Amino acid sequence: MDRKVDLSAPHSMGTTIIGVTYNGGVVLGADSRTSTGVYVANRASDKITQLTDNVYVCRSGSAADSQIVSDYVRYFLHQHTIQLGQPATVKVAANLVRLLSYNNKNFLETGLIVGGWDKYEGGQIYGVPLGGTIVQQPFAIGGSGSSYLYGFFDQAWKEGMTKDEAEDLVKKAVSLAIARDGASGGVVRTVIINSEGVTRNFYPGDQLPLWHEEMEPHNSLLDILGAPEPMSM
Repeated sequence: MDRKVDLSAPHSMGTTIIGVTYNGGVVLGADSRTSTGVYVANRASDKITQLTDNVYVCRSGSAADSQIVSDYVRYFLHQHTIQLGQPATVKVAANLVRLLSYNNKNFLETGLIVGGWDKYEGGQIYGVPLGGTIVQQPFAIGGSGSSYLYGFFDQAWKEGMTKDEAEDLVKKAVSLAIARDGASGGVVRTVIINSEGVTRNFYPGDQLPLWHEEMEPHNSLLDILGAPEPMSM
């Protein structure tokens, strides 16, 4: 049967990105599935991109759009640091992201979360959704998986969390989105930013909590079906 495919049709580009402040810094988290409609183009992508030594950005939407915005902002911040002789603040980085997103809002399909730490205001999270609005928040969530997380964060987030509590919250939230959102999946990556520097963590699927009706991870489809291993010839 000859099936015609409309290559110009819009593709669903799903993801889950999260930024959370805690008492002393911020934690950023994301899943790793890059999808083009129903096709998983990359199951282990890194959606948390470094802008400076103390500022990172979580990317959602079009991978190409979010990557080019990140590249431009990184370049401008490098020039800014050379001119001032000191690291750029989180607010400056977030406003550069906002400026590029707003000035090109008719051409970009990307939502971003900027997070980092500086000596002036400590840990900060800024959400820059489609259209180029900028909002400073104690926590921010984005991507298709965020639809499943608003009520969860209203209940689970609290002010003055420790670093471990904040990372556990992010890891739990991303795993919940992975369980419910078909466009989110893969592994969970987190980035912790505070006065001591940056720590990156990686959590594969077998280290994530299981949610209602989720099956435990298996090495083989035969384990799931309960069938015996095929006999060797």
